[in-house]
Amino acid sequence: MAESVPALIGSSELFHRVLNQVSGLAPLNRPVLVIGERGTGKELIAARLHYLSGRWQQPYLQVNCAAMSESLLESELFGHEAGAFTGATRARAGLFERAEGGTLFLDELSTASVRVQEKLLRIIEYGRFERLGGSRPLQVDVRVVAATNEDLLQAVAAGRFRADLLDRLAFDVVNLPPLRFRKDDIAELAEHFARRMCRELGYDWFAGFDADAQAQLLQYDWPGNVRELKNVVERSIYRSGNPAEPVRHIVLDPFTTLWRPQVAVEARADTPSEAPSGTVPESTDEAIGLRARMALIEQRLIREALVAAQYNQRGAAKALGLSYHQLRAALRKYPDLLAGRG
Repeated sequence: MAESVPALIGSSELFHRVLNQVSGLAPLNRPVLVIGERGTGKELIAARLHYLSGRWQQPYLQVNCAAMSESLLESELFGHEAGAFTGATRARAGLFERAEGGTLFLDELSTASVRVQEKLLRIIEYGRFERLGGSRPLQVDVRVVAATNEDLLQAVAAGRFRADLLDRLAFDVVNLPPLRFRKDDIAELAEHFARRMCRELGYDWFAGFDADAQAQLLQYDWPGNVRELKNVVERSIYRSGNPAEPVRHIVLDPFTTLWRPQVAVEARADTPSEAPSGTVPESTDEAIGLRARMALIEQRLIREALVAAQYNQRGAAKALGLSYHQLRAALRKYPDLLAGRG
């Protein structure tokens, strides 16, 4: 149905190139790999590929591979027979069976285990698989669209991703540009999200953003991309509280308090000149605000992880529990953290 095609907002040349690529790929019965940072709309692109294809009346299912353990993901994808594992009291069809004739979107595929990757390769190559605990081969016709925010070529080099699976998935690759490269689309997107939020709040109209607010929107780098922009715009509309006036302040940080206690810092003779290792230093002039303290803590943790990983950024990101792109966004905020690299 035409109304099922996801609405994608943007009029920049870069964004339209992506849409044209997706429109050309949609009718082809081939796997597609979608790569982009978090919040760039990978799931919307996958849905668009389905609803513009000849499979649009058939099921469109999706799964986040990062949200499941290996055994759970395997069962979710391929199903299981009764008795396949403890608690499997009856047979259950997996996503591939339930998506017969349609499309299956595998989000965050880079997190899937090599064992799951091997089964995916077989089903993409031949359309055949077995349920967990089963021996009877099943045949399906399902188009696979996979997405990741990771560099899969590096994952292949590191032995974490199968090169043959990457070859099969990458019939063509849709690279989604981050919002910082789509500055021309920010105003249009912000207006769209603002009007929708105003309707939700029961406002009769949206009075727009004033010049300062527009400048804030354009100057920010948006590490969370369109998803972050949506949250920020909705929060700013809600906090402005006056639908008759243009929005004057963009609330980028929801942790900003409405109060700012000013606690005097008294110099003491017995205070060490250097803060102990692992503590946050205090300003000699005035108390450091919460955001400044959090920034200092964040920088210290990132610096320690970089040093421990010998400035290997992927190793440091893993130690911090971040994705590589999240660490890169932090390093853009704190470029001095790379100054100690040999």
